[in-house]
Amino acid sequence: MFPSVKSYHNDSDYGVPATPGAATSDAQRPRRGPSLKGRALRLLAAREHSRAELESKLLRHEETPGQLAQVLDDLQAKDFISEARVVESVVNRRASRFGAARIRHELIGKGLDAQCIGDALQRLKANEYERAREVWRKKFDARGEGAAADSASQVRQMRFLAARGFSGDVVGRVVRRPVDE
Repeated sequence: MFPSVKSYHNDSDYGVPATPGAATSDAQRPRRGPSLKGRALRLLAAREHSRAELESKLLRHEETPGQLAQVLDDLQAKDFISEARVVESVVNRRASRFGAARIRHELIGKGLDAQCIGDALQRLKANEYERAREVWRKKFDARGEGAAADSASQVRQMRFLAARGFSGDVVGRVVRRPVDE
């Protein structure tokens, strides 16, 4: 600090030794923030997280090696962490706006089991045409554009649906036959 500036706080509150050259031990330092378990529970209270997501978010707060794995094992044993709930949460949030490919990519990014992802994708693909149709209707039919009049608008509509993760087959069927029969 500058000599002319008066300090109204004790520097030792911020981990700075009160006297120059004096070291503070770990026992003297005040605890910085909530525990790993508290942080994990706060994250889980906001939304479902996979174990891999929690590991990546909490790794920098681990104080001793193995502490994070022990906390996550404990939470998983108490069923606070559940891959099935994470899959269902993502599917419920995303299915009305995105196709199976986009949701699959998100689930893989969360580090989930391939079997859980495969089961969810089977359920999604069963009604992908209807979901794509609804996304198309909200975007294009609501604006009054409706069926693509020329090839440029048809390509634009196809690109829109493909970017949301719908399969090429479904995209083609939706754009070529937009009017309900």
